[in-house]
Amino acid sequence: MVQVNQTKADLQEFIKERSGDHFYSDPAWLELITSLYGYKLIPLTTTDSSGRITGFLPLCSLQSPLTGRRLVSLPFSDHCPLLAVDEASANALIDQAIQLTKEKQARYLELRTGQHETLAQRADLAASNLYADWLVPLESDADVTWARLRPTTRRKIKKARQQGVSVRLAESREDMRTYYRLHLLTRTKKHGMPSQPLAFFLRLWDTFAPDGTLHLELAEYEGNVIAAHIAVFYGKTAHYLYGASDERYQELGAGYLLTWEEITWGCQHGYQQLDLGRTAYDNPGLMQYKRSWGAIEEASPYYYYPAVRGLATTSETSRKYQLLTQCWKKLPLQLSAPLGGYLYKHLG
Repeated sequence: MVQVNQTKADLQEFIKERSGDHFYSDPAWLELITSLYGYKLIPLTTTDSSGRITGFLPLCSLQSPLTGRRLVSLPFSDHCPLLAVDEASANALIDQAIQLTKEKQARYLELRTGQHETLAQRADLAASNLYADWLVPLESDADVTWARLRPTTRRKIKKARQQGVSVRLAESREDMRTYYRLHLLTRTKKHGMPSQPLAFFLRLWDTFAPDGTLHLELAEYEGNVIAAHIAVFYGKTAHYLYGASDERYQELGAGYLLTWEEITWGCQHGYQQLDLGRTAYDNPGLMQYKRSWGAIEEASPYYYYPAVRGLATTSETSRKYQLLTQCWKKLPLQLSAPLGGYLYKHLG
């Protein structure tokens, strides 16, 4: 197998030209997740006869005593496209990845590429179709986008405003600490899942907030932060990344107002769509919520070698998933916060 070494500038230029609006291909994101969680980044490339880069596939090598050895493109990333100028380059990248999986004796190779004709045609890859992505088309006139929302969604946005909920854009790193406290409650007590460590969110702020790529929006009510969203505005796409809220104020609809503020800002600044992120097909309630924003459903298959395996393939309706989440909810935050921060890197 040949891993072609290219200058950093050449590779970054290729990524910039080919990745378009795909935030998870950004070199700064790759640096963040690999340096924070201790993963080894393996940048697979292909070139033409003149040495120009024709393909790029970033792989992370994960080795965990809990979840084993595997290759993933990419951990904690909903969608990481395979970047190639033609079918031959795409196939060459996959051949490299499979060979590397064999050499490293990894349990499996996981490619979170979404729909890809070349990958779908390969007999040596297995597809998992658990997820869909949801894209809200944005218009320069926000009123046009508003008209596409379901009436119930419009009412909840109006209700939040009428009840006195306001939204402000974070300006300091300390606001990210405020967000983390809400995130920890939502992730642990509502969803029963380990939470990312605080260090992740602080690094996210330090990396993407200074140039305005990252927006941390805080919903306030009577002087209290009751909900917050993290979004990134990248290329021509706004990406919703994370959200959290105080369950005691759920009836105020602060989350609806936050999403509408993201849409409005995107419309006013020339963005073409809001990516609401992936949703499991076996979570019909969340899918209905995203439909209420006028979002368009797009299948987002993941591809595996030699077979479909790993945490991302676990159905949310499975007995195993339900048991684990129920047990995690019962842990006190004093235990689940540090334990979740330690475990999280093993879940990529």
